[in-house]
Amino acid sequence: MVRRRLQLAMLVLLLSFALSTVATQPVEATVPSDLVLEATFTTVDYGWEKVERWLDQSSLFQAEDYLADGRNDQTGQRKTFFGTARPFSGRFLLYYAPGWDTGSKPVPVLLVHGALHNADWAWAKPDLGGCGNDTCPSTGLMQYLVSKGYKVFAINFPHMHGDNYYWAKQIYDAIEIIKDRTGASQVDVIAHSKGGFATRQYVSSVYKSGGVPYAGNVRKLILVGTPNKGIDYTFRHGILPSVASYPECGYNGNYPAAHTWLVCYGWWYSHPELTIYTTSSGDYFPGQKQMLYRWDGVYGLSVLEQDWYTTYYGGWGYVSYSPGIQTAINQGGLVSTIRNAGIPATVQTYLLCGDTADIPEVHNEHTGPSDGVIFLASCGDTGGIGNVAGQATLHLNHLELVWHTLAADQIEAWLSQ
Repeated sequence: MVRRRLQLAMLVLLLSFALSTVATQPVEATVPSDLVLEATFTTVDYGWEKVERWLDQSSLFQAEDYLADGRNDQTGQRKTFFGTARPFSGRFLLYYAPGWDTGSKPVPVLLVHGALHNADWAWAKPDLGGCGNDTCPSTGLMQYLVSKGYKVFAINFPHMHGDNYYWAKQIYDAIEIIKDRTGASQVDVIAHSKGGFATRQYVSSVYKSGGVPYAGNVRKLILVGTPNKGIDYTFRHGILPSVASYPECGYNGNYPAAHTWLVCYGWWYSHPELTIYTTSSGDYFPGQKQMLYRWDGVYGLSVLEQDWYTTYYGGWGYVSYSPGIQTAINQGGLVSTIRNAGIPATVQTYLLCGDTADIPEVHNEHTGPSDGVIFLASCGDTGGIGNVAGQATLHLNHLELVWHTLAADQIEAWLSQ
């Protein structure tokens, strides 16, 4: 009996030692093997706790074109974190909000910004730029969700108008890192505009060599102001969007033009690099081209806007030349491909849209009900979505949808269901 007790005691002692040894060993990361953590920053503005810079070494990624005048360069802390104003397309930043490891909600949340936006402006400090309102708040959806107990993260892409094949892969990467850091099996994703398009592309398994199919790691997908059936704004309003991009016309807008030739103050100028097309000068707005879709069969064009017909359908107008929307779609449009592929029914998908076209200092989309940029019918389109768990339309514009209290309350209600 004594011998048996000694053996039992020895077994308990060995087991205790083994468990203590395991507990002190570092946990091996389970992030994808092609990911490299390059740097971690703990001094971060606008309320974030830390930021990590990651490099995806997949063969998918190639260097993208940046405009020579610097208008789509990274600036501020994002430039510091990337280490350059023009990051390689395989790099991305992952932002950690306070409470990312202590929040009471079990499912972490990833915030995905859209074109022109970044993780700071979109989610943490709307008053960094235009917020769609004359008065902009100093905190955003990140702080709101943290106050509700959510574990919040955000991705920041390297190129403001980047290829959505690249963004889709990096969204997968970010989700896998978050799973590794938190121990969660799935993540909820809140994605705005172009970020929603890229997230939808990922969960629909639309990828190419070096990319990945959907990995079953998204529980809820909240698409905010997303062009689910595409957008044709660049071509729908005659020369106006292009005028805002051509420097000779007095502007320096960071969005694509429809025209390779344009008259500014009586003189002809050519800027193929400022256009949405792939030209001999490069491909500077690949992600915008991928979201194009023709809406001329639903909403008529604005015939009072200069060169409206040739802008949309192609040709020489009075003061411009445009190859036309179909040329751009043929160079890489993805709307039909993504809708046909479909979001699996296992992903609870929610559509949050705006119906107010009143963005200050912007030529708002006025030829059909819109949020100022995206047609309501595109944002609310359910084609290819296997499980529409909720829809809401708020009296907000495209930019207000990412920070306004009405939108935040709706988003949190869906998350907590």
